[in-house]
Amino acid sequence: MYGIWYIAGMSNWKRGSLGRLLRRALNVDEAELPAAAGGILLFFLLFLAYSMLRPVREMMGIAGGVRNLQWLFTATFGASLLFQMLFGWIACRVPRRSILPWTYGFFILNLGVFAALMLACPDSAWTARAFYVWLSVFNLLAVSVAWSVLADVMRGGQVKRLFALVASGSSLGAVLGPAVTATLAGAVESMWLFAAAAVLLGLAVLAGMYLHRWRDGNPASGGKAGAPFPEDCRARPLGGNPFTGASAVFRSPFLMGIGLFIILLASTNTFLYFELMRAVASAFPDPVRQTRVFGIIDVIVQGSTMLLQVFFAGRIVRRFGLSALLVAVPVLISLGFVWMAFSPVFAVAAVVTVARRIGEYGLVRPGREMLNSVLSPEEKYKAKSFIDTVLYRGGDAASAWLKRSLDVLGGHSPLAMLGGAAISALWAATGFFLARRHREMAGRQDED
Repeated sequence: MYGIWYIAGMSNWKRGSLGRLLRRALNVDEAELPAAAGGILLFFLLFLAYSMLRPVREMMGIAGGVRNLQWLFTATFGASLLFQMLFGWIACRVPRRSILPWTYGFFILNLGVFAALMLACPDSAWTARAFYVWLSVFNLLAVSVAWSVLADVMRGGQVKRLFALVASGSSLGAVLGPAVTATLAGAVESMWLFAAAAVLLGLAVLAGMYLHRWRDGNPASGGKAGAPFPEDCRARPLGGNPFTGASAVFRSPFLMGIGLFIILLASTNTFLYFELMRAVASAFPDPVRQTRVFGIIDVIVQGSTMLLQVFFAGRIVRRFGLSALLVAVPVLISLGFVWMAFSPVFAVAAVVTVARRIGEYGLVRPGREMLNSVLSPEEKYKAKSFIDTVLYRGGDAASAWLKRSLDVLGGHSPLAMLGGAAISALWAATGFFLARRHREMAGRQDED
């Protein structure tokens, strides 16, 4: 890990023509290289750990019963509420700079428990269901906390330029994780995958701690010219109570808008997911061909997303504004739903799904994380985690039951696709409102 910091600080990087060319291509200043490297490493380690465990989760979801998936979605929503209260308790009592180590440390202990359960009861359906629910909550909360740290240590212009670049670490981890699991499947027990994921989370803790140390050494980076930032009290607890995050969301129109944006995003994803499953099952009855199709889609999505994150997303937001990141993809997907309503074939569903995933990971995700840059420290951690876990999984659960209800229509439903188009249009309108509101709030902060 320290090799990254060494490379980032080498004099030939700073002085050489190659270094200047790369900095220009990546849109990164010299002083920000260590922070960019630390953020990329944090997300790479986190998504590598998660992506290694995700195939195990899907296998355990099948072991728990495919017909029970809507119940697993509902259980995940309930678990999100419990985990959110626990996270709120941690955020109230430990310094801001220690929230990530405490949270990831708790998850590492959880992995140890699951490894022991898998060793003691390898065929337990309840262990399988519990792990499915746990990983579904872990994914959202761990990622949310990582983004909270980035929003805490980066400022103004850095957020716009670096967030998409940092997100490329997640794409790289998402590519390598399943490959590692596929290579080790059958050769090692699942408990060893849990152990490997725990080690990766431990390294992610070190990367998160480094980001805070970088901010300590660069207090003026990202602010107004020559004006250092005031003491932000990252060494102090946030205070309050475990329910502060939820109450903050419902007191703020801006935070409620972000919550609505997340719910609409989750609902759109669910509609597209089930439509793609239907199209793949109809076009490719052979399970082997189905696996290949999903593999090809993943390769296209991850490769294209990395290019978008590294070279284009930061420039798009600087030239066209945050609304370009939050509105373009929902509008495109709304048109895609209309296309699928009148052309219910695999090729159309695949194109729309690939466009949605590339756009969400490459544009929408960095864009919605930029919204958090104008929040207070308490909102960046508590309210954000409530939105990213409870509201997101609530949208998942509601969409799953809605899909179950629409199953009575049988097969492809043009009405459902047009409903998805309407949801996506509302998603785009919400993104436009949020981008405009963010611009106003950021302008007031600059005046202060």
